[in-house]
Amino acid sequence: MEKLVRLIDRISEIFGRIAGIMMLIGVALVLSEVVIRTFFDKTLYVTEEYTGYLMVAITFLGLAYTLKEKGHIRMVFLHKSLKGKAKILLELYAFIIGLTVFAIITYTSGSFFWDSVVSGSRSMQISETYLAIPQAVMPLGSFLVALQFIAEILRSIIKLKTGEIEVEEVESEALGR
Repeated sequence: MEKLVRLIDRISEIFGRIAGIMMLIGVALVLSEVVIRTFFDKTLYVTEEYTGYLMVAITFLGLAYTLKEKGHIRMVFLHKSLKGKAKILLELYAFIIGLTVFAIITYTSGSFFWDSVVSGSRSMQISETYLAIPQAVMPLGSFLVALQFIAEILRSIIKLKTGEIEVEEVESEALGR
């Protein structure tokens, strides 16, 4: 079970790095557009469209990594009032709800993606991008978050079995989370 958790954590980390690279690509694209417009009075034509695609990819591919690092916004008023086993059970409940929500999002975005594949949808922009390509990151990213929720559920179960409860509380308090 711990090997599976480490594997999922590693996958989330890899896609988090890919999201970071995509962010750099988006910045480079925008800077290129600025330079070309300023000095050459020309345009790339695809900057707005492709930075939009990159923003979606950054968001979806970075979600699992953000969950792994406990970087999502949390409502902690109830979480802070609980201690020990009750706190882990609350986390387990929240992770199960998150898994359910992202399983639904994965299915829905997968249907959206598949519809674009079947219909051969293309962008209305000058690039006429085959829309299934940028839309593929939505079900992929949603699936990765669902996997990360599974890892968090397994991690909580391991904590309950081993009794390793108070160690993480000190760390999360030090990080201000």
